[in-house]
Amino acid sequence: MASPLTTPLAVSLGDPAGIGPEVIAKCWDNRSAFNLPVFAAIGDPRSVAAVWDGPIELISDPREADSAFDLGLPLIQLASAEADTPGHPSVAGAHCSLDALELAVGLARSSSAAAVVTGPVAKEQLYAIGFQHPGQTEFVAERCGISPGNVAMMLAGPTLRTVPVTTHLKLTDISQKLTSALIESRGRAALRGLQRNFGIPEPRLAVSGLNPHAGEGGMLGAEEQEIIAPAIAALAAEGWRVSGPHPADTMFHARARAAYDAALCMYHDQALIPVKALHFEDSVNVTLGLPIVRTAPDHGTAFDIAGQDRADPRPMAAAIRMAAENAAYRADSA
Repeated sequence: MASPLTTPLAVSLGDPAGIGPEVIAKCWDNRSAFNLPVFAAIGDPRSVAAVWDGPIELISDPREADSAFDLGLPLIQLASAEADTPGHPSVAGAHCSLDALELAVGLARSSSAAAVVTGPVAKEQLYAIGFQHPGQTEFVAERCGISPGNVAMMLAGPTLRTVPVTTHLKLTDISQKLTSALIESRGRAALRGLQRNFGIPEPRLAVSGLNPHAGEGGMLGAEEQEIIAPAIAALAAEGWRVSGPHPADTMFHARARAAYDAALCMYHDQALIPVKALHFEDSVNVTLGLPIVRTAPDHGTAFDIAGQDRADPRPMAAAIRMAAENAAYRADSA
């Protein structure tokens, strides 16, 4: 068990027209029931007031959140050019969400915040203001001076952690993009992340195949023999505990999960479907390979229910708890 944190977390509200403000406010409202650490929200207070009638304590530094936390939701104010209506995103709101994200990362890099938790953003709106990154993960990596190729997305739930080697690609493109070097890079990020963020000294990584039955000895595809197995051998030669390639359809039952600490999967749905099937309400997106801790709830802006008091705060609460746990493990090993 890691030691308790002494520095608050920084939580960006995400798009002010989405469900981020609502679920973050609900997390503060239920902070004791959710067993949450002290955190400071960052964004436009009007987006919170539009969906919640609880108290807000404006602060200028995350470290002020300690004294404010029992009085109201501590919030570092970033004013948008205009107040967004829940469910109706705008360019002004995109600017606000990007400013909140950048400030949160800066606070974590300067050690003013113990970790970053990012609320959901609208990529379409961000692209409209010149955002050049596929998502928040790549933006955070760049701001930390890390190549996107050296970070990995982990989906972590109470009984399963998965890391996709490739993410947002068409199925027809996966085989062409899959290389031994990419698998090794994602594998190293996953293994080092298990050590640094989860306190596992000798992590075990199970690697999936790409094809049915892990290629059936080459009868159903050659990727396992030509690409995946060499990457596994390279990681094992470095001293890591790595196994595979395993048939993906037999990797995720309870007995199989007991044999590894994380599963390295070849593509998006291969990694995300089992996690969401097992832990839809409490799986967390963790970015590995960064000098800071960054987590996010595994859901989007949900504009269709924003402002209707229907958003479930449990995924955000899980992201806040995991950020605190990851940061505490890092602090203990520093």
